[in-house]
Amino acid sequence: MSIFCSLRQLSVTYGRGRNAALDCVDLDIAAGERLAIIGESGSGKSTLARALAGLLPEGAKVGGEIFWPELGHPPRPGRDFGFVFQDPGSSLNPVLTIGEQIAEGARRHLGLSWKEAYVRAEELLGRVRIPQPDKAMRAFPHQLSGGQRQRVAIAAAIAARPALLIADEATSALDVVVQAEIVRLLDGLVREDGMTLVFITHDIALASGFVDRMAVFRNARLVEAGPVRSVLSAPKSDYTAALIASHRDLATPPLIAEVPS
Repeated sequence: MSIFCSLRQLSVTYGRGRNAALDCVDLDIAAGERLAIIGESGSGKSTLARALAGLLPEGAKVGGEIFWPELGHPPRPGRDFGFVFQDPGSSLNPVLTIGEQIAEGARRHLGLSWKEAYVRAEELLGRVRIPQPDKAMRAFPHQLSGGQRQRVAIAAAIAARPALLIADEATSALDVVVQAEIVRLLDGLVREDGMTLVFITHDIALASGFVDRMAVFRNARLVEAGPVRSVLSAPKSDYTAALIASHRDLATPPLIAEVPS
């Protein structure tokens, strides 16, 4: 399998005299894989996501290098990668309709006309399982539930057929049943479109049901990475073992398997 992205000694520091948010991280991301970035709050996982996307705040100090052998250039926002944030309310414009917000990415990056872009937007709403996509196209974000807004955010993120999808704690603000539905949706979309997925979460149990590999972070450092079965059955780090032990449901079937199609 080819390498989509390689991080070499990647370090990120915010402000003067502060501890590193990422500290000398070496990690390869394979093309087409589903990689979970696991860690507690403050472990550096969201900083990693923003570094990949080029969304670090002004003033952040970055060391090391990020290589993109699959693309041959840094990814272009919206075109080469899509980003799904924790709170869909912060990424959706409250004064634009759902249709406008999804169609804009397709129009801008795929060179479609507005009419063609609206057709694609309605198709995407169907793919993310929004009821009555034609009516949802004319709705505003406040008229949808939290789970529906997250589905819309996913549709907007993949509107331009990106090669990489980054989901940063995209399920943590949702209830357990909706979390499972969103994970199942992401899994299906990534498989169907051949995207590479970077799934950021603190919930090792949730990720274990569908990812190929896990990378575990603690205190800004990568402590362990490997195939999900190897990490769960024989963790090399005491911290990883403690994370696994804290999730009793890892011994039960993954939650996403219990959600009907």
